[in-house]
Amino acid sequence: MSQRLRSALVLVALLAISFGVAALGSIATAGNVDGWYASAEKAPWNPPNWLFGPAWTLLYTLMSVAAWLVWRRGGSLKPYVIQLVLNAIWTPVFFGLYPVIGAPSLWIALVIIAALDVAVLLTMLRFWRTSKLAAWLLVPYWAWVLFATTLNAALAVLNS
Repeated sequence: MSQRLRSALVLVALLAISFGVAALGSIATAGNVDGWYASAEKAPWNPPNWLFGPAWTLLYTLMSVAAWLVWRRGGSLKPYVIQLVLNAIWTPVFFGLYPVIGAPSLWIALVIIAALDVAVLLTMLRFWRTSKLAAWLLVPYWAWVLFATTLNAALAVLNS
């Protein structure tokens, strides 16, 4: 297999993994965005629901390309995998656990997203050593996750 083909396949795999995480998140949000979340008290800066899909599509794409750039240079993807796992856990806890245990799920999700904030920063710092472009590609993702942390915190406070 040629190096170009292998590289292209790795990029496709990284995109598939990221969008697999997105698909799992969609399962957790499907019945809950129009359910409990629709009637929950939210922060005044909470964006409209339609914005989340396009934002995450862009962010997952940037994340995958960043990981691919680091992979191409032989860098470690371990921090990337750790943050991606935290990302994958947050949505089911935030959206899916609320109907089961109520407001405590929002506080558990807040702990997870705070860990995600740190994990994304550490991933950026690790990627910086291998590819500065890869680290920069994660900046919008980190900014969005930090913003999402404020939304999660507001929901936890306002609905407890």
